[in-house]
Formats: sequence, structure tokens, C-alpha cells
Amino acid sequence: MQVKSRHHLRSDEIDALEERLADRLGVTPDGDSYERVEFDDVDREVVLVDGEPLVASFDDDLFLTVRGANEYAPDSHVVTVDSGAVSFVSDGANVMRPGITEATADIEPGDLVVIVEEAHGKALGVGRAEADGDDMVGDSGKVVETLHHVGDDLYEFHV
Repeated sequence: MQVKSRHHLRSDEIDALEERLADRLGVTPDGDSYERVEFDDVDREVVLVDGEPLVASFDDDLFLTVRGANEYAPDSHVVTVDSGAVSFVSDGANVMRPGITEATADIEPGDLVVIVEEAHGKALGVGRAEADGDDMVGDSGKVVETLHHVGDDLYEFHV
């Protein structure tokens, strides 16, 4: 990922970002420095919080990255997978119903979600829900399209 530009966020942009994450996920990043990074080769922005890529755009929608979700564990928009799904999700596979142990009820189709593993609650990925949270546990079918996961270019990005 080639950096195109990098600039500090204004205080009103920081307030809007923090409010959005608090409303949607129940988390508020607590940083001293917020920078927006744009790329030449990827249609995505990253927000560095104290130099760490904790927030990124997914289809123009700002949301926590895997690193961000591990730094600030969300209370909502969370899909929990069993140990059998961990290696698949970590490799970027979409999330299927049989691998899900629970999902928060606030999830609606089209929402961004954090995918966590059940043993330690660590974030493995970020995806887009294809079903309501109440309808995610079951026997068959894809319910989350994975957009970002442990080990991908965004996860490995450092400045």
C-alpha cells in the first residue's frame, strides 16, 4: 500500500469520528494524535491514532480495523466464531453460520461487524453482515463477507 498523502485531523473531525465509533460500537479511541492516510494503489483511508492504524474506511464507511478492535473491544456489532472457524477467518474466508456461536442483536444486513474468536475475544476480522444478528447462528449459509483480516495488507500496514 503506497501512501499518497497524510494529514492531521481537525478537532471537529476527531469529535465526529469518536462520536460515530461510540454510537456504533460503544468505544472511544483515546489518542493524542489522529492522522488520515490516503493511498495511491488502494481505495481506502486509514486513520492513525497515535501512529497506529486503528480505524479504516470500508466502502467509505469508517470502522475499527482488527488492530483497533483489539485495542478497543467493541460492545456491539460483534460476531463471535468458534475455534474451528479461526484459521479460516484469519485467512480471509467469509463467515458461515455453522462457525458462529453468537452475534449481537443490533446487527442488520449491510452493517460492518467485528469478527472475534470465542476463547479470548480477540478480533480476527472485519466484515459486512448479510443477515440480522438474531439470524446468524444456524446450520448453513454465508452470513458475513470478510473485508479485512489478520495478516492482510491493512493489518500489516505500518508507517
